Amino acid sequence: MIVSEALHGGTLVADVLAAHGVQFVFTLVGGHISPILVASKARGLRVVDVRHEVTTVFAADAVARLTGVPGVAAVTAGPGVTNTITALKNAQMAQSPVVLLGGAPPTLLKGRGALQDIDHLALVRPHVKWARIVDQVRDIVPVLEQAFAEAQSGVPGPVFVELPVDILYPESIVRGMYEDYQSKGKGIRARLFNWYLNRHVNKRFAGAWERGAGTPRPVSFPRHHDDALRKALAALEEAERPVLVVGSQALLPSTTAQAPDQATELQAAVRRLGIPTFLSGMARGLLGRDSLHMRHKRTRALKEADLIILAGVPCDFRLNYGFSLSRKATLIAVNRSADELKQNCSPDLPIRADAGDFLRALASGWSGNPQRWGSWRRRLQERNDARDGEIAEIARQETEYVNPLAFFREMEQIVDADSVLIGDGGDFVATASYILRPRSPLSWLDPGAFGTLGSGAGFALGAKLVRPEAEVWLIYGDGSAGYSIAEFDTFHRHGIPIIAVVGTDASWAQIARDQVPLLGDPVATELARTDYHGVAQGYGGEGLLVTAEGDVPGCLRQAQALARDGRPVLLNLFIGETDFRKGSISM
Repeated sequence: MIVSEALHGGTLVADVLAAHGVQFVFTLVGGHISPILVASKARGLRVVDVRHEVTTVFAADAVARLTGVPGVAAVTAGPGVTNTITALKNAQMAQSPVVLLGGAPPTLLKGRGALQDIDHLALVRPHVKWARIVDQVRDIVPVLEQAFAEAQSGVPGPVFVELPVDILYPESIVRGMYEDYQSKGKGIRARLFNWYLNRHVNKRFAGAWERGAGTPRPVSFPRHHDDALRKALAALEEAERPVLVVGSQALLPSTTAQAPDQATELQAAVRRLGIPTFLSGMARGLLGRDSLHMRHKRTRALKEADLIILAGVPCDFRLNYGFSLSRKATLIAVNRSADELKQNCSPDLPIRADAGDFLRALASGWSGNPQRWGSWRRRLQERNDARDGEIAEIARQETEYVNPLAFFREMEQIVDADSVLIGDGGDFVATASYILRPRSPLSWLDPGAFGTLGSGAGFALGAKLVRPEAEVWLIYGDGSAGYSIAEFDTFHRHGIPIIAVVGTDASWAQIARDQVPLLGDPVATELARTDYHGVAQGYGGEGLLVTAEGDVPGCLRQAQALARDGRPVLLNLFIGETDFRKGSISM
C-alpha cells in the first residue's frame, strides 16, 4: 500500500468518527491531539473549540442524549483529561454514551517526566464504563470501533481512549522526533540504543494502514421476555390506581432509529396506556402539555397507588430510597441495569430490559380501556391543579426585585413551541421545574442524579448544534453561572445564538435556605449582584438587565429577537426571596 504523507493516525480517528455518524468534535486544542482535529475538519466534521475542557464532555453528553449518536470530545494530555472528570462522572450517572479521546506523551517517554504525563487510566477508570490505551497505529480503528459499541451497549455510558502523540502524527514527523533522542556516539552502546529507538518506532507503525474504518459494530441491550410482558399486562388489567414513572433511561436509543423518532413512538405508547404518568430527567417533555402528565404531588400518588411501574427509574434519593412507594402496591421495575433494578427496593416483577422498548411492547399488547382509571386520574389532576393554584398565589407576592415564580409563569407563556430548556443551578432551576413545561420529547436537559453545577453552557452548545432551528434556553442560577459563563466567547465565535437567563439573588440560595436557619450563619453562601449581562457582552454576546417585574415580558421578547438574529444573549434577572422551596435540601 502506498502511504501518503497526509495520512496519519489522526485521519484514522476521523474516519472512524465519521463512520459512526459523528458530526461534532468538541475540544480545547492541545499539541498532543492536533492531528485528530485537523483530520476531523478535513473529513467534514465540525470541530468546536471551547474555553474549558469540562465543557467538551458536557456538550458531547447533550449531543448523545438528543440524537442517540455518541458524543465525542477530544482533549490534550494531563490537565486536559483531568479537567473533564466531573463531566465524565455526570455522564456515567446519567448513562450517556460519550467517547472521550485523550492525548498522551510519546509512548517511549511515559513515566520519564514527559510534559503532561499522568496515569490517565488510574484516574479515569472509576468514572467510565470502559477505557483503553492505544500504543500502535494499527490498533486505532479496532479500539475506537469497540469504544463506540461499549458506549452504547447494555447500560450506556462514557468511555475513554488514550492516544499517544507518536501514533497520531505522520510517520516522518515521529521518526524525526525520535531522531532527536538518538545517540551521536560510535560505540556498541550507542548503536544498541539507536537500534532500540528505531525498533520502537517501527513497532508503532507496523501494519498501520492495513485496516480502515468499517461498519459500526452491533449495539446490544437486555430485552424483556414474553413471560414478563404477560405478567405486566395481567397486573395492569387488575389495577385500579396505577402510576407510571418514566425516567431518562426510557429515552435511550434501543434500535438503529434516531433518538427523536423513538421518543415520538414512546410518547404514543404512554398515551395509549393512559396511566397517570410522572416524568423525570430526560423524560420531562415526553407528553408535552398532555393532561396525562402529573407534575405535582408524586409522593402522595405513589403512596395511594395499587400498581407502580418504574420505567428506567432507580429508587435513589429522588424516590426517597424507595420509601415513597406504597408497600401494598404491585411494583414493576424495568431497567437496563441489574444494580438499579433492585436498588433500595424489591420489585414484585423485576424486568431487566430497555424501559422504552418495554413500554412500547406493553402498549402494543394492552387492549384495555384507560377510561376505567378516569376517577383516579381526575383525583390526581385535581391535586395537580390545586398545587398550580398555590404556585400562582405565591407568584403574586411582592418581593424585592422580580418574584422568580412570576418570572417563570411569564416565560412559560412565550417560550417557542420548538424549544429546548436547560437547567444549570439549584434553587432557581428547581423553581423553574415546577412551572416550565417542556413542549415536546427530548426538550429538557439537566445534569441528572449527580447534581452537577457547570453543565449548562456545554448542554446549550450541544443542543443548539443538534437543533439549530430550536429556541435554546439556558436557565442559570447566579452561582452556577460562574462555572461556564466564559463559554459566551464560544457561543459568539461559533455563531451559537442561545438565550441564557441568570436568576441573580446574590446567594447560593439552595444551601442558605437550610444552613442559615439550622446553623445560624450564612458563611460562604453570599454572592454579589454581579453584572453578568456585562460579562456576556465582554465575551461578544448581548446582555440585558431586568430588575422590575413590569419589564419582564418586553425583555424576554427582546432576548428572543436577538437570538433569532443570530446573537447569543444573557438576561440578568434580579430576583427577590420567597419561601417557595423552604426546607428542600436533598441528601
